Amino acid sequence: MFCRNQTTRATVARGSALEMEIRRGKFRKSVFLDTSQDSDIQKKIDHEIRMRDGACKLLAACSQKDQALEASKSLQTCSTRIMAYMSELQRMKEAQVMKKVPRRSSDAGPMDDRRPCKGKVAISDLRIPLMWKDTEYFKNKGELHRCAVFCLLQLGGEIFDTDMVIVDRTLTDICFDNTIVFSEANPGFEMRVELYSCCSEDDYSAGNTPRKLASKLSSSLGRSAGKKLRAAMDPGPCSPVSNGGATPLLLPVPSVPGPKYHLLAHTTMSLTHIQDSFRTHDLTISGNEECSYWLPLYGSMCCRLAAQPHCMTQQMMSGCLKVKQLGGDPQSWTKVYGVLKGTSLFCYHRQEDVEANVEPAFTIAINKETRIRASEKDPQSKVQNICISNQYGGEEVTHTLTTDSRDDTHRWMEAFWQHFYDMSQWKQCCDDLMKIELPSPRKPTPVTPKQGSLYHEMAPLATPSSEGLLLQDNAVSAEIRALLSSYYNDR
Repeated sequence: MFCRNQTTRATVARGSALEMEIRRGKFRKSVFLDTSQDSDIQKKIDHEIRMRDGACKLLAACSQKDQALEASKSLQTCSTRIMAYMSELQRMKEAQVMKKVPRRSSDAGPMDDRRPCKGKVAISDLRIPLMWKDTEYFKNKGELHRCAVFCLLQLGGEIFDTDMVIVDRTLTDICFDNTIVFSEANPGFEMRVELYSCCSEDDYSAGNTPRKLASKLSSSLGRSAGKKLRAAMDPGPCSPVSNGGATPLLLPVPSVPGPKYHLLAHTTMSLTHIQDSFRTHDLTISGNEECSYWLPLYGSMCCRLAAQPHCMTQQMMSGCLKVKQLGGDPQSWTKVYGVLKGTSLFCYHRQEDVEANVEPAFTIAINKETRIRASEKDPQSKVQNICISNQYGGEEVTHTLTTDSRDDTHRWMEAFWQHFYDMSQWKQCCDDLMKIELPSPRKPTPVTPKQGSLYHEMAPLATPSSEGLLLQDNAVSAEIRALLSSYYNDR
Protein backbone atom coordinates (compact mmCIF):
# COMPACT_ATOMS: atom_id res chain seq x y z
CA MET A 1 0.00 0.00 0.00
CA PHE A 2 2.86 2.34 0.82
CA CYS A 3 4.44 1.80 -2.58
CA ARG A 4 1.14 2.34 -4.37
CA ASN A 5 0.46 5.63 -2.54
CA GLN A 6 4.01 6.73 -3.19
CA THR A 7 3.59 6.02 -6.91
CA THR A 8 0.31 7.92 -6.97
CA ARG A 9 1.88 10.95 -5.31
CA ALA A 10 4.75 10.84 -7.78
CA THR A 11 2.32 10.71 -10.72
CA VAL A 12 0.36 13.67 -9.35
CA ALA A 13 3.59 15.59 -8.83
CA ARG A 14 4.67 14.93 -12.41
CA GLY A 15 1.27 16.07 -13.67
CA SER A 16 1.42 19.24 -11.58
CA ALA A 17 4.91 20.05 -12.85
CA LEU A 18 3.75 19.49 -16.41
CA GLU A 19 0.78 21.78 -15.88
CA MET A 20 2.93 24.53 -14.38
CA GLU A 21 5.22 24.48 -17.41
CA ILE A 22 2.25 24.75 -19.75
CA ARG A 23 0.82 27.60 -17.68
CA ARG A 24 4.04 29.54 -18.14
CA GLY A 25 4.02 28.81 -21.86
CA LYS A 26 7.44 27.17 -21.64
CA PHE A 27 7.44 24.24 -24.05
CA ARG A 28 11.11 23.41 -23.62
CA LYS A 29 12.89 20.34 -24.89
CA SER A 30 14.10 19.73 -21.36
CA VAL A 31 10.50 19.26 -20.21
CA PHE A 32 9.24 17.08 -23.06
CA LEU A 33 10.99 14.35 -24.95
CA ASP A 34 12.17 15.61 -28.31
CA THR A 35 9.94 13.64 -30.68
CA SER A 36 7.68 14.70 -33.51
CA GLN A 37 4.61 13.31 -31.71
CA ASP A 38 5.36 15.32 -28.58
CA SER A 39 5.83 18.43 -30.67
CA ASP A 40 2.47 17.93 -32.41
CA ILE A 41 0.62 17.53 -29.11
CA GLN A 42 2.37 20.57 -27.64
CA LYS A 43 1.20 22.61 -30.62
CA LYS A 44 -2.34 21.33 -30.12
CA ILE A 45 -2.25 22.29 -26.44
CA ASP A 46 -0.91 25.74 -27.28
CA HIS A 47 -3.61 26.20 -29.93
CA GLU A 48 -6.43 25.15 -27.59
CA ILE A 49 -5.14 27.45 -24.84
CA ARG A 50 -5.29 30.39 -27.24
CA MET A 51 -8.73 29.36 -28.43
CA ARG A 52 -9.95 29.04 -24.84
CA ASP A 53 -8.59 32.49 -24.01
CA GLY A 54 -10.41 33.83 -27.04
CA ALA A 55 -13.63 32.06 -26.03
CA CYS A 56 -13.41 33.68 -22.58
CA LYS A 57 -13.07 37.13 -24.07
CA LEU A 58 -15.75 36.41 -26.64
CA LEU A 59 -18.14 35.24 -23.93
CA ALA A 60 -17.51 38.38 -21.90
CA ALA A 61 -18.27 40.53 -24.95
CA CYS A 62 -21.46 38.73 -26.05
CA SER A 63 -24.68 40.71 -25.87
CA GLN A 64 -27.14 38.14 -27.27
CA LYS A 65 -28.26 34.83 -25.80
CA ASP A 66 -27.44 32.63 -28.79
CA GLN A 67 -23.97 34.13 -29.08
CA ALA A 68 -23.26 33.52 -25.40
CA LEU A 69 -24.43 29.91 -25.60
CA GLU A 70 -22.17 29.21 -28.58
CA ALA A 71 -19.19 30.91 -26.93
CA SER A 72 -19.73 28.95 -23.71
CA LYS A 73 -19.91 25.74 -25.75
CA SER A 74 -16.55 26.59 -27.35
CA LEU A 75 -15.07 27.26 -23.92
CA GLN A 76 -16.21 23.87 -22.63
CA THR A 77 -14.88 22.08 -25.73
CA CYS A 78 -11.47 23.77 -25.56
CA SER A 79 -11.05 22.93 -21.88
CA THR A 80 -11.90 19.28 -22.50
CA ARG A 81 -9.42 19.07 -25.37
CA ILE A 82 -6.66 20.61 -23.25
CA MET A 83 -7.11 18.00 -20.54
CA ALA A 84 -7.24 15.18 -23.11
CA TYR A 85 -4.04 16.37 -24.80
CA MET A 86 -2.27 16.67 -21.46
CA SER A 87 -3.26 13.11 -20.57
CA GLU A 88 -2.13 11.87 -23.97
CA LEU A 89 1.20 13.65 -23.64
CA GLN A 90 1.77 12.20 -20.19
CA ARG A 91 0.89 8.72 -21.45
CA MET A 92 3.35 9.05 -24.35
CA LYS A 93 6.11 10.20 -22.01
CA GLU A 94 5.59 7.20 -19.75
CA ALA A 95 5.52 4.83 -22.75
CA GLN A 96 8.78 6.28 -24.06
CA VAL A 97 10.42 5.82 -20.67
CA MET A 98 9.22 2.23 -20.47
CA LYS A 99 10.72 1.47 -23.90
CA LYS A 100 14.15 2.38 -22.54
CA VAL A 101 13.85 -0.16 -19.71
CA PRO A 102 15.47 -3.43 -20.89
CA ARG A 103 13.35 -6.55 -20.65
CA ARG A 104 14.53 -10.00 -19.74
CA SER A 105 14.42 -12.48 -22.58
CA SER A 106 12.13 -14.73 -20.52
CA ASP A 107 9.52 -11.93 -20.30
CA ALA A 108 9.18 -11.53 -24.04
CA GLY A 109 6.68 -13.82 -25.77
CA PRO A 110 6.29 -14.54 -29.47
CA MET A 111 3.35 -12.12 -29.78
CA ASP A 112 4.74 -9.30 -27.61
CA ASP A 113 5.84 -7.16 -30.55
CA ARG A 114 2.70 -7.68 -32.63
CA ARG A 115 0.23 -4.80 -32.55
CA PRO A 116 -3.24 -4.74 -34.11
CA CYS A 117 -3.96 -2.30 -36.88
CA LYS A 118 -5.88 0.87 -36.21
CA GLY A 119 -9.15 1.82 -37.79
CA LYS A 120 -12.01 4.26 -38.12
CA VAL A 121 -14.89 4.36 -35.67
CA ALA A 122 -17.96 6.37 -36.64
CA ILE A 123 -21.04 7.35 -34.68
CA SER A 124 -24.10 8.74 -36.45
CA ASP A 125 -27.88 9.16 -36.11
CA LEU A 126 -27.52 10.10 -32.46
CA ARG A 127 -30.95 10.26 -30.77
CA ILE A 128 -31.74 10.79 -27.09
CA PRO A 129 -35.44 10.26 -26.22
CA LEU A 130 -37.20 12.54 -23.74
CA MET A 131 -39.89 11.65 -21.22
CA TRP A 132 -42.08 14.69 -20.64
CA LYS A 133 -45.01 14.63 -18.23
CA ASP A 134 -48.46 14.39 -19.79
CA THR A 135 -49.41 17.83 -18.52
CA GLU A 136 -46.32 19.33 -20.15
CA TYR A 137 -46.32 17.61 -23.53
CA PHE A 138 -49.96 16.79 -24.32
CA LYS A 139 -51.76 19.56 -22.44
CA ASN A 140 -49.00 22.14 -22.93
CA LYS A 141 -49.31 23.35 -19.34
CA GLY A 142 -46.71 24.76 -17.03
CA GLU A 143 -43.69 26.93 -17.64
CA LEU A 144 -41.94 26.41 -20.97
CA HIS A 145 -38.58 24.96 -19.94
CA ARG A 146 -35.96 25.42 -22.66
CA CYS A 147 -32.35 24.21 -22.63
CA ALA A 148 -29.40 24.34 -25.01
CA VAL A 149 -27.67 20.97 -25.33
CA PHE A 150 -24.74 19.47 -27.24
CA CYS A 151 -22.59 16.35 -27.08
CA LEU A 152 -18.86 15.97 -26.57
CA LEU A 153 -17.38 12.73 -27.89
CA GLN A 154 -13.90 11.60 -26.95
CA LEU A 155 -11.85 8.63 -28.14
CA GLY A 156 -8.23 8.77 -27.03
CA GLY A 157 -6.80 12.13 -28.02
CA GLU A 158 -9.57 12.86 -30.53
CA ILE A 159 -12.45 15.04 -29.31
CA PHE A 160 -15.41 16.23 -31.35
CA ASP A 161 -18.51 18.22 -30.53
CA THR A 162 -21.95 18.19 -32.10
CA ASP A 163 -24.05 21.18 -33.07
CA MET A 164 -25.95 22.93 -30.32
CA VAL A 165 -29.68 22.10 -30.16
CA ILE A 166 -32.40 24.04 -28.34
CA VAL A 167 -34.74 21.61 -26.54
CA ASP A 168 -38.17 22.21 -25.02
CA ARG A 169 -41.35 20.18 -24.45
CA THR A 170 -42.30 20.35 -28.13
CA LEU A 171 -39.56 17.79 -28.87
CA THR A 172 -39.78 14.08 -28.11
CA ASP A 173 -36.15 13.37 -28.99
CA ILE A 174 -32.86 15.23 -28.95
CA CYS A 175 -31.50 14.67 -32.45
CA PHE A 176 -27.92 15.27 -33.56
CA ASP A 177 -27.44 14.88 -37.31
CA ASN A 178 -23.64 14.99 -37.12
CA THR A 179 -21.62 12.02 -38.35
CA ILE A 180 -18.43 11.90 -36.30
CA VAL A 181 -15.50 9.76 -37.41
CA PHE A 182 -12.51 8.89 -35.20
CA SER A 183 -9.66 7.95 -37.50
CA GLU A 184 -7.04 6.59 -35.08
CA ALA A 185 -8.92 4.01 -33.00
CA ASN A 186 -7.46 0.81 -31.58
CA PRO A 187 -9.62 -2.29 -31.05
CA GLY A 188 -9.42 -1.69 -27.30
CA PHE A 189 -10.89 1.81 -27.63
CA GLU A 190 -13.32 3.44 -25.21
CA MET A 191 -15.52 6.16 -26.62
CA ARG A 192 -16.98 8.51 -24.05
CA VAL A 193 -20.14 10.40 -24.98
CA GLU A 194 -21.11 13.33 -22.76
CA LEU A 195 -24.36 15.29 -23.00
CA TYR A 196 -24.10 18.89 -21.75
CA SER A 197 -27.08 21.08 -20.98
CA CYS A 198 -27.63 24.73 -20.10
CA CYS A 199 -30.86 26.51 -19.25
CA SER A 200 -31.38 29.08 -22.00
CA GLU A 201 -34.07 31.05 -20.18
CA ASP A 202 -31.74 32.85 -17.77
CA ASP A 203 -30.70 36.43 -18.48
CA TYR A 204 -27.06 36.31 -19.56
CA SER A 205 -26.79 39.95 -20.44
CA ALA A 206 -26.08 40.74 -16.81
CA GLY A 207 -22.43 39.92 -17.30
CA ASN A 208 -22.08 42.84 -19.69
CA THR A 209 -23.93 45.34 -17.50
CA PRO A 210 -20.85 46.72 -15.65
CA ARG A 211 -19.07 47.35 -18.94
CA LYS A 212 -22.10 49.08 -20.49
CA LEU A 213 -22.67 51.09 -17.32
CA ALA A 214 -19.03 52.11 -17.21
CA SER A 215 -19.19 53.19 -20.84
CA LYS A 216 -22.18 55.46 -20.14
CA LEU A 217 -20.74 56.85 -16.91
CA SER A 218 -17.36 57.54 -18.52
CA SER A 219 -18.95 59.80 -21.11
CA SER A 220 -20.93 61.59 -18.38
CA LEU A 221 -18.11 62.06 -15.89
CA GLY A 222 -15.51 63.12 -18.40
CA ARG A 223 -12.40 61.51 -19.84
CA SER A 224 -10.24 61.42 -16.70
CA ALA A 225 -12.83 60.21 -14.18
CA GLY A 226 -14.44 57.89 -16.71
CA LYS A 227 -11.08 56.28 -17.49
CA LYS A 228 -10.50 55.50 -13.81
CA LEU A 229 -14.02 54.10 -13.45
CA ARG A 230 -13.62 51.90 -16.52
CA ALA A 231 -10.28 50.56 -15.25
CA ALA A 232 -11.95 49.62 -11.98
CA MET A 233 -14.91 47.85 -13.57
CA ASP A 234 -13.16 46.09 -16.49
CA PRO A 235 -11.50 42.69 -15.92
CA GLY A 236 -8.22 43.14 -14.11
CA PRO A 237 -4.90 41.36 -14.52
CA CYS A 238 -5.88 38.74 -11.95
CA SER A 239 -9.37 38.09 -13.28
CA PRO A 240 -10.29 34.92 -15.20
CA VAL A 241 -10.76 36.91 -18.40
CA SER A 242 -7.40 38.65 -18.38
CA ASN A 243 -4.41 36.97 -16.82
CA GLY A 244 -1.92 39.77 -17.18
CA GLY A 245 -0.87 38.67 -20.66
CA ALA A 246 0.30 35.27 -19.40
CA THR A 247 -0.99 31.92 -20.58
CA PRO A 248 -4.38 31.29 -18.90
CA LEU A 249 -4.58 28.71 -16.15
CA LEU A 250 -5.60 25.26 -17.26
CA LEU A 251 -7.65 24.26 -14.24
CA PRO A 252 -10.30 25.01 -13.31
CA VAL A 253 -12.33 26.27 -16.28
CA PRO A 254 -12.17 30.08 -16.18
CA SER A 255 -15.14 31.64 -14.43
CA VAL A 256 -16.62 34.10 -16.91
CA PRO A 257 -20.02 35.76 -16.58
CA GLY A 258 -22.47 34.05 -18.88
CA PRO A 259 -24.17 30.70 -19.46
CA LYS A 260 -22.66 27.58 -17.93
CA TYR A 261 -23.03 24.09 -19.38
CA HIS A 262 -23.40 21.15 -17.02
CA LEU A 263 -22.92 17.44 -17.60
CA LEU A 264 -26.41 15.97 -17.88
CA ALA A 265 -25.64 12.40 -18.95
CA HIS A 266 -22.80 10.26 -20.22
CA THR A 267 -21.94 6.77 -21.42
CA THR A 268 -18.91 4.82 -22.59
CA MET A 269 -18.92 2.51 -25.60
CA SER A 270 -16.34 0.00 -26.75
CA LEU A 271 -15.80 -2.65 -29.42
CA THR A 272 -18.57 -4.84 -28.02
CA HIS A 273 -21.14 -2.12 -28.78
CA ILE A 274 -20.28 -1.97 -32.48
CA GLN A 275 -22.92 -3.40 -34.74
CA ASP A 276 -23.81 -2.28 -38.25
CA SER A 277 -27.30 -1.21 -37.19
CA PHE A 278 -29.25 1.31 -35.12
CA ARG A 279 -28.99 0.28 -31.46
CA THR A 280 -29.91 1.53 -27.98
CA HIS A 281 -27.32 2.16 -25.29
CA ASP A 282 -27.74 2.99 -21.60
CA LEU A 283 -27.01 6.46 -20.25
CA THR A 284 -25.81 7.45 -16.80
CA ILE A 285 -27.78 10.55 -15.79
CA SER A 286 -26.35 13.35 -13.66
CA GLY A 287 -28.36 15.95 -11.76
CA ASN A 288 -32.04 15.93 -10.85
CA GLU A 289 -35.25 17.89 -11.39
CA GLU A 290 -34.04 20.65 -9.07
CA CYS A 291 -31.26 21.59 -11.49
CA SER A 292 -31.98 24.39 -13.95
CA TYR A 293 -30.35 22.43 -16.76
CA TRP A 294 -32.43 19.31 -16.11
CA LEU A 295 -34.22 17.52 -18.94
CA PRO A 296 -36.44 14.42 -18.50
CA LEU A 297 -34.31 11.74 -20.15
CA TYR A 298 -35.41 8.13 -20.58
CA GLY A 299 -31.94 7.00 -19.65
CA SER A 300 -31.02 5.66 -23.07
CA MET A 301 -29.32 6.81 -26.24
CA CYS A 302 -29.82 5.49 -29.77
CA CYS A 303 -27.15 5.64 -32.44
CA ARG A 304 -25.39 3.74 -35.18
CA LEU A 305 -21.86 2.75 -34.21
CA ALA A 306 -19.69 1.34 -37.00
CA ALA A 307 -16.01 0.59 -37.49
CA GLN A 308 -13.66 0.05 -40.39
CA PRO A 309 -10.32 -1.50 -39.39
CA HIS A 310 -7.48 -0.63 -41.73
CA CYS A 311 -7.09 -4.32 -42.57
CA MET A 312 -10.56 -4.17 -44.16
CA THR A 313 -9.99 -1.03 -46.23
CA GLN A 314 -6.27 -0.87 -47.02
CA GLN A 315 -3.82 -3.10 -48.88
CA MET A 316 -2.00 -5.06 -46.20
CA MET A 317 0.30 -6.84 -48.64
CA SER A 318 0.79 -6.98 -52.41
CA GLY A 319 3.20 -8.57 -54.84
CA CYS A 320 3.74 -11.15 -57.58
CA LEU A 321 2.59 -14.72 -56.93
CA LYS A 322 2.18 -17.98 -58.76
CA VAL A 323 -1.02 -19.94 -58.14
CA LYS A 324 -1.41 -23.62 -58.97
CA GLN A 325 -4.54 -24.32 -61.01
CA LEU A 326 -7.19 -26.35 -59.17
CA GLY A 327 -7.89 -29.71 -60.76
CA GLY A 328 -5.43 -29.07 -63.59
CA ASP A 329 -1.90 -30.06 -64.40
CA PRO A 330 0.15 -30.18 -61.16
CA GLN A 331 2.91 -28.34 -62.98
CA SER A 332 0.55 -25.63 -64.29
CA TRP A 333 1.06 -22.32 -62.48
CA THR A 334 -0.60 -18.98 -63.20
CA LYS A 335 1.28 -15.75 -62.61
CA VAL A 336 -0.84 -13.15 -60.81
CA TYR A 337 -0.43 -9.93 -58.88
CA GLY A 338 -1.89 -10.54 -55.41
CA VAL A 339 -3.43 -7.93 -53.09
CA LEU A 340 -4.34 -8.87 -49.50
CA LYS A 341 -7.21 -6.68 -48.37
CA GLY A 342 -10.26 -7.28 -46.22
CA THR A 343 -11.55 -10.84 -46.39
CA SER A 344 -9.95 -11.70 -49.74
CA LEU A 345 -6.71 -12.20 -51.58
CA PHE A 346 -7.42 -10.49 -54.89
CA CYS A 347 -5.52 -11.96 -57.83
CA TYR A 348 -5.05 -9.72 -60.89
CA HIS A 349 -3.47 -10.48 -64.24
CA ARG A 350 -1.25 -7.38 -64.04
CA GLN A 351 -0.30 -4.84 -61.43
CA GLU A 352 -1.72 -2.09 -63.65
CA ASP A 353 -5.19 -3.65 -63.25
CA VAL A 354 -5.22 -2.64 -59.58
CA GLU A 355 -4.75 1.05 -60.31
CA ALA A 356 -7.22 0.87 -63.22
CA ASN A 357 -9.90 -0.67 -60.95
CA VAL A 358 -10.21 -3.70 -63.25
CA GLU A 359 -12.04 -6.70 -61.77
CA PRO A 360 -9.60 -9.32 -60.43
CA ALA A 361 -9.14 -12.57 -62.35
CA PHE A 362 -10.22 -14.49 -59.24
CA THR A 363 -10.24 -14.15 -55.45
CA ILE A 364 -9.25 -16.42 -52.58
CA ALA A 365 -11.18 -16.08 -49.32
CA ILE A 366 -9.16 -14.97 -46.30
CA ASN A 367 -11.27 -14.96 -43.14
CA LYS A 368 -11.26 -16.21 -39.57
CA GLU A 369 -11.99 -19.78 -40.72
CA THR A 370 -9.17 -19.86 -43.28
CA ARG A 371 -6.19 -22.10 -42.59
CA ILE A 372 -2.77 -21.20 -43.98
CA ARG A 373 0.39 -23.23 -43.77
CA ALA A 374 3.78 -23.42 -45.44
CA SER A 375 4.29 -26.71 -47.24
CA GLU A 376 7.51 -28.65 -47.69
CA LYS A 377 10.12 -27.19 -49.95
CA ASP A 378 9.62 -27.65 -53.68
CA PRO A 379 12.58 -29.83 -54.87
CA GLN A 380 12.87 -27.80 -58.07
CA SER A 381 12.52 -24.21 -56.84
CA LYS A 382 13.78 -24.83 -53.28
CA VAL A 383 11.06 -22.41 -52.10
CA GLN A 384 8.29 -23.28 -49.65
CA ASN A 385 4.74 -23.17 -51.01
CA ILE A 386 1.89 -21.41 -49.23
CA CYS A 387 -1.30 -23.49 -48.89
CA ILE A 388 -4.59 -21.62 -48.24
CA SER A 389 -7.54 -23.86 -47.26
CA ASN A 390 -11.22 -22.85 -47.03
CA GLN A 391 -14.44 -24.78 -46.47
CA TYR A 392 -17.07 -24.49 -49.22
CA GLY A 393 -20.27 -26.44 -48.62
CA GLY A 394 -18.57 -28.95 -46.39
CA GLU A 395 -15.73 -29.51 -48.85
CA GLU A 396 -12.23 -28.25 -48.28
CA VAL A 397 -10.65 -26.31 -51.14
CA THR A 398 -6.91 -25.59 -51.05
CA HIS A 399 -5.07 -23.05 -53.17
CA THR A 400 -1.30 -23.42 -53.46
CA LEU A 401 0.83 -20.31 -53.91
CA THR A 402 4.52 -19.81 -54.43
CA THR A 403 6.88 -16.85 -54.75
CA ASP A 404 10.17 -16.15 -56.48
CA SER A 405 12.31 -16.20 -53.34
CA ARG A 406 12.45 -17.41 -49.77
CA ASP A 407 12.30 -13.79 -48.49
CA ASP A 408 9.10 -13.11 -50.45
CA THR A 409 7.50 -16.24 -48.99
CA HIS A 410 8.46 -15.10 -45.49
CA ARG A 411 6.96 -11.62 -46.08
CA TRP A 412 3.70 -13.10 -47.35
CA MET A 413 3.42 -15.50 -44.41
CA GLU A 414 4.09 -12.70 -41.96
CA ALA A 415 1.42 -10.57 -43.66
CA PHE A 416 -1.10 -13.41 -43.34
CA TRP A 417 -0.35 -13.92 -39.64
CA GLN A 418 -0.66 -10.19 -38.98
CA HIS A 419 -3.93 -10.14 -40.94
CA PHE A 420 -5.36 -12.96 -38.84
CA TYR A 421 -4.21 -11.21 -35.68
CA ASP A 422 -5.94 -7.97 -36.73
CA MET A 423 -9.14 -9.90 -37.43
CA SER A 424 -9.00 -11.63 -34.06
CA GLN A 425 -8.69 -8.25 -32.28
CA TRP A 426 -11.35 -6.37 -34.25
CA LYS A 427 -13.73 -9.36 -34.08
CA GLN A 428 -17.16 -8.66 -35.61
CA CYS A 429 -15.84 -5.60 -37.44
CA CYS A 430 -14.00 -7.95 -39.81
CA ASP A 431 -16.98 -10.13 -40.74
CA ASP A 432 -18.12 -7.68 -43.40
CA LEU A 433 -17.07 -4.18 -44.37
CA MET A 434 -19.29 -1.76 -42.49
CA LYS A 435 -20.41 1.36 -44.27
CA ILE A 436 -19.38 4.73 -42.87
CA GLU A 437 -21.02 7.83 -44.22
CA LEU A 438 -18.56 10.67 -44.57
CA PRO A 439 -19.36 13.53 -42.17
CA SER A 440 -21.12 16.43 -43.77
CA PRO A 441 -18.78 19.41 -44.16
CA ARG A 442 -19.14 22.39 -41.90
CA LYS A 443 -21.33 25.14 -43.19
CA PRO A 444 -19.17 27.38 -45.38
CA THR A 445 -18.37 30.73 -43.91
CA PRO A 446 -20.34 33.39 -45.81
CA VAL A 447 -18.53 36.30 -47.38
CA THR A 448 -20.60 38.64 -45.26
CA PRO A 449 -20.87 37.63 -41.59
CA LYS A 450 -24.31 36.32 -40.71
CA GLN A 451 -26.90 38.75 -39.45
CA GLY A 452 -27.28 39.01 -35.72
CA SER A 453 -23.75 37.90 -34.85
CA LEU A 454 -21.66 39.99 -32.51
CA TYR A 455 -18.96 40.29 -35.16
CA HIS A 456 -21.54 41.61 -37.66
CA GLU A 457 -22.80 44.15 -35.15
CA MET A 458 -19.31 45.44 -34.47
CA ALA A 459 -18.03 45.36 -38.07
CA PRO A 460 -19.28 48.89 -38.89
CA LEU A 461 -17.36 50.19 -35.90
CA ALA A 462 -14.12 49.06 -37.51
CA THR A 463 -14.60 51.08 -40.69
CA PRO A 464 -12.45 54.21 -41.10
CA SER A 465 -15.54 56.41 -41.31
CA SER A 466 -16.65 55.44 -37.83
CA GLU A 467 -13.28 55.21 -36.17
CA GLY A 468 -14.09 58.16 -33.97
CA LEU A 469 -17.22 56.41 -32.71
CA LEU A 470 -15.20 53.31 -31.88
CA LEU A 471 -12.67 55.30 -29.90
CA GLN A 472 -15.40 57.16 -28.11
CA ASP A 473 -17.50 54.12 -27.19
CA ASN A 474 -14.56 51.73 -26.80
CA ALA A 475 -17.02 48.90 -26.11
CA VAL A 476 -15.05 46.33 -28.07
CA SER A 477 -11.29 46.58 -28.43
CA ALA A 478 -9.31 45.69 -31.52
CA GLU A 479 -8.21 42.48 -29.79
CA ILE A 480 -11.82 41.41 -29.25
CA ARG A 481 -12.67 42.22 -32.87
CA ALA A 482 -9.78 40.04 -34.03
CA LEU A 483 -10.93 37.21 -31.79
CA LEU A 484 -14.47 37.52 -33.09
CA SER A 485 -13.21 37.41 -36.65
CA SER A 486 -11.11 34.26 -36.06
CA TYR A 487 -13.96 32.65 -34.12
CA TYR A 488 -16.43 32.91 -36.96
CA ASN A 489 -13.85 32.06 -39.64
CA ASP A 490 -12.76 28.86 -37.83
CA ARG A 491 -16.31 27.48 -37.55
